[in-house]
Amino acid sequence: QTREIVRRAIEFEAPPRLPFFLGGSWSDKLSAVIQGFPNDVCDCWEMDRGEAGSFFDNPVQDDWGCLWRRTEVDNMGQVVGHPLEDWRRLAAYKPPDPRNFFYFERIEDEIKDAGDRYVVITSHFTLFERLHMLHGYPRTLEDFYLEPEKIHRLLDIILEFKIDHIDEAARRFGDRVHGILLTDDWGTQQNTMVSPEIFKEFFLGRYRQLFDAIHSHGWHVMLHSCGRVNDFVPLFIDVGADVLNMQQPQAYGLKEFCRSFAGKVCFLTTVDIQATLPTGDPETVRAEARDLVQYWSTAEGGFIVFNYGDSESIGVSDGIAEVMFETFYDLRDYWTR
Repeated sequence: QTREIVRRAIEFEAPPRLPFFLGGSWSDKLSAVIQGFPNDVCDCWEMDRGEAGSFFDNPVQDDWGCLWRRTEVDNMGQVVGHPLEDWRRLAAYKPPDPRNFFYFERIEDEIKDAGDRYVVITSHFTLFERLHMLHGYPRTLEDFYLEPEKIHRLLDIILEFKIDHIDEAARRFGDRVHGILLTDDWGTQQNTMVSPEIFKEFFLGRYRQLFDAIHSHGWHVMLHSCGRVNDFVPLFIDVGADVLNMQQPQAYGLKEFCRSFAGKVCFLTTVDIQATLPTGDPETVRAEARDLVQYWSTAEGGFIVFNYGDSESIGVSDGIAEVMFETFYDLRDYWTR
């Protein structure tokens, strides 16, 4: 079973090869190049589709009242209207119903043909992202210091929604799902967006509650966080993240990073989406893929090949993405040769 290959990679139980998390149409694309190219994960984003019509291909007002606008070429956009920019609105604010049937009704169709693959439900905008989408990014950073009680109150609202949302998914789909992929971007290109002290005061305990709730359903916790988040990685591991989705190996310091964390958590990763893939240089891409397998994975596991999925939005041709995948495929049995 391919789900067993993924599980063994996550739990460091010596998988027979590297697992592949492709998503979208990439399975068909790569199978046309290499017959039988593995696609070990079935990933569903439908729990994030807004009843008000918002989704990644339709950036409008979402069910939280956040107004989205697309600011560049075809992409997911960003929030430009923040419903709780003024704290006076907090007392009367109501989040969406986390158990609304709408959020779950399409998941069945998405996972029904998963077969023996590992099934992931992706749930975006976890704590920090949803917080600053609601209150505004600059005001959020200021109010960690100026209005901490209000920040705590809003984070409790977000956390309660997230736990209930995942609990309802577990009630409906149970052991047909194996992991949850959460997102919270915490890094700039140089460092984390807040200090470790702020992170510990406002977020660490809430992450632990959320991750414990996910683990109670027998699911793995996968966390995506862009930027140089090196200082937070030990904290993510401490509160129970099983998998870290890391997309910028050059920002972390590829070899430096592995000395600190390889073998301690599973990496769901790709060749760097900002510094390497956009160069379009096949040899540079191949070299980084080889380095990632050599330095970030172990014989016991801890590595899943990931596909960013939207080549156009990061200025990457499908051809150079294929070079990356072919290199990882050639290295799939690196630890069992």
